[in-house]
Amino acid sequence: MKIQHKDLASGRWHTFSLMEQMGNVGSEVHRALVWREKDKNAYQQAADRALELMDLVLQDPRWREIPGRLKELARAREAICDALDGGKEYGSTLDALDSYFFQFALAARIHK
Repeated sequence: MKIQHKDLASGRWHTFSLMEQMGNVGSEVHRALVWREKDKNAYQQAADRALELMDLVLQDPRWREIPGRLKELARAREAICDALDGGKEYGSTLDALDSYFFQFALAARIHK
């Protein structure tokens, strides 16, 4: 997979709050949802970006310091993978994840 967020991966990502990070992941989940039936290539690119950003969230050392946080974030990534695979394992859907991640984007906006 090609790295699409080089500026974020180089360290800028770690300046974002958890709400901002998860809200950004949610933006890509939303794009995947929008493109799912319209354009297979755009859908795949959005899915790849969502997973790339989620991986950056998991690599942020701040979240390792909070008990249970890393496990929670890893489960969110797992739910994204499940939804992208049709919800075969856990019944995850892009619609449900879109709602879940939207709450982070909303909270980030309120706290700005």
